[in-house]
Amino acid sequence: MTFSHLASRLDNIAPFHVMELAKMAAALEREGRHIIHMGIGEPDFTAAPLVIEAAAKAMADGKMQYTSATGLPALRAAISAHYRQVFGLDIAPERIVVTAGASAALLLACAALVEKGCEVLMPDPSYPCNRHFVAAFDGQAKMIASGPAERFQLSDDMVREHWGEHTRGVLLASPSNPTGTSILHSELAKIIATVRAKGGFSIVDEIYQGLSYDAEPFSALSLGDDIIVINSFSKYFNMTGWRLGWLVLPEALVPPIEKLAQNLFICPSSIAQHAALACFEKDSLALYEARKDEFKRRRDYLVPALIALGFKVPVIPDGAFYVYADCSDLLKDGGDADSLVKDILNRVGVSMVSGLDFGAHTAQHYIRLSYATSMENLQEAVRRLGSYLGKN
Repeated sequence: MTFSHLASRLDNIAPFHVMELAKMAAALEREGRHIIHMGIGEPDFTAAPLVIEAAAKAMADGKMQYTSATGLPALRAAISAHYRQVFGLDIAPERIVVTAGASAALLLACAALVEKGCEVLMPDPSYPCNRHFVAAFDGQAKMIASGPAERFQLSDDMVREHWGEHTRGVLLASPSNPTGTSILHSELAKIIATVRAKGGFSIVDEIYQGLSYDAEPFSALSLGDDIIVINSFSKYFNMTGWRLGWLVLPEALVPPIEKLAQNLFICPSSIAQHAALACFEKDSLALYEARKDEFKRRRDYLVPALIALGFKVPVIPDGAFYVYADCSDLLKDGGDADSLVKDILNRVGVSMVSGLDFGAHTAQHYIRLSYATSMENLQEAVRRLGSYLGKN
């Protein structure tokens, strides 16, 4: 059966090349090859023991019914307390909406704020789904080329230069996927002040904020009550498949977002919500911090190792678990980053992704490597890359 009348918005949503490369890697594994996976952005750690115990107890106790569309009151209160403990911020639980992952949070925010013909500014490179969420509501992501000088992020000057008649807001990520870089606090404050003066909205994706390595904890929420923040239990809390995230909203946005959530999702997973309460136990938080230290140790190994192999890392990643590396000096005549990562995968079994998904500006010459794998795997990957590049 075929459909001849698909919605035209599908034309504005590109395939996810990361997943295509993952399928190529899986096919090689089925042939008996050993593949080191450094492509998918998923922690190699799984949920903390107390979280698993809490999920089992919730099921045993029959706590599997629908919850409020905005989430369990106890979980909203726990997230609020976490902001107070980590950031010293007083965020009312009523401003927090628990969602079915950060993806649902972005979907809800865009459903409420994006309409046909409006523009949302974001940097190129960016996480591809961000622009696709805007496209899903017939808006347009205006991708602004950003390089090492701007830490691959938007600057206030860029926002001022590119703000146009149809611009309605900005969608930022700090730390960012794919680059692992954060927006400097002083620059973020200027951006938000500019957007506020223009009557626009600021959405800040902070799903990797818990994995920030080189500075004191900071949230965009400290810059005003009108900022929309996205967060998730997937990355710092290691609960990817549980599909649980949250929004922090201005008070005026809570009722419309709740209405949308009721209709689009009913509620987030009740079991995941009961389990997530255990994320904030003392033992769980100590475990997450130890895992964060391990991610930093891996970064501190991988970045200089890549540079020694001939990659350029123009901005040292200060968060998440990615390195965005310039491979220009390693390309063969007529080649690009995508052909390079495919050749590396086929020849030495190291799976990485090119900049192709993340925007046109860096697509040809950059690759993203995830260090969300064991130190042993990273060391073997560096050895294989050295062999591929003739460095061993």
